[in-house]
Amino acid sequence: MKKFDLELVVGIFVLAGIVCMGYISVRLAKMEIFGGSTYEVYAVFSDVGGLKTGSSVVIAGTEVGRVKSISLEDYESKVVMSVSEDIKLQEDTIAAIKTRGLIGEKYLNLTPGGSEKLIAAGGQIRETTPPVDFEELISKYVFGKV
Repeated sequence: MKKFDLELVVGIFVLAGIVCMGYISVRLAKMEIFGGSTYEVYAVFSDVGGLKTGSSVVIAGTEVGRVKSISLEDYESKVVMSVSEDIKLQEDTIAAIKTRGLIGEKYLNLTPGGSEKLIAAGGQIRETTPPVDFEELISKYVFGKV
């Protein structure tokens, strides 16, 4: 094999390896490259308690979306989430911030309602529950205010 042919084969092999590593990195980060079929809804919370952009949006333990952004509006936190297009959220859906384990990561749990009306793209989830503040609970227990 000539030196040029060997270098060409090695170059193609290295390029294929870089493409594969990039694909694996994107899949492990659960990112969408070409924008999957999702729509956005938002919810307003009095406190997000450590929820971050990119956190999971879950229904019945199954991930259905991601938190897209968190911003402050009128001294409350507006959480914008992208939800898979095949998931239809009812008007009386409840959004609650939960923790995986005692000190685990925060995620957004959606509990579907029973209404026949659906939330349109860009709509608001009106029922929200802020996260439980474990420090406050422990201090109330320690100082006998429970």
